[in-house]
Amino acid sequence: MNFEALINKISPKLKGITYKLNSCLSAANSQDLFQEALLHLWQDYRHGKLANKTDSYILQGCYFYLKNYIRKEKPSKKIFSLNALIDDKETNLEEILLYNNSDDQDYRDYLNSKLLADTIRNNGLTGKEKKILSLYAEGLTTREIGARFGVSHVSVVKAMKLIREKCRKHTDCI
Repeated sequence: MNFEALINKISPKLKGITYKLNSCLSAANSQDLFQEALLHLWQDYRHGKLANKTDSYILQGCYFYLKNYIRKEKPSKKIFSLNALIDDKETNLEEILLYNNSDDQDYRDYLNSKLLADTIRNNGLTGKEKKILSLYAEGLTTREIGARFGVSHVSVVKAMKLIREKCRKHTDCI
């Protein structure tokens, strides 16, 4: 199959993937992500990596490539401490939470992420799932987490899958 036919065949689903990633991560617009995916596909096609691959395999590869691309390109967030803000400015928590300055988008993103994480952590996760999630957030690999619990890394992967399923009721971006 030539490259143009392949792109015509998978474009609708690829655009859906880029739209979903853009709405969840907002690092770039979905058209930019789509173009980045096309460049990635062209390189793979040119090197013969797409020969005899299913559409599903190709789309999944694009999804993981774009997630990694966004992770690398996304600017790091500046983290604020609510306690430090309260102590320094002598304001109350409600004023901080309702503060609406467009220059502080990072701060609002941090608060939204923190509130979402607390909601997920406190609604439906078992103690073991909370511990696995916290170790994962610390940057441990699945094998390292498995070693701490005395289970295989496959068990940790399955536990993370269950955690994601529980999280989906709070957000469809995970």
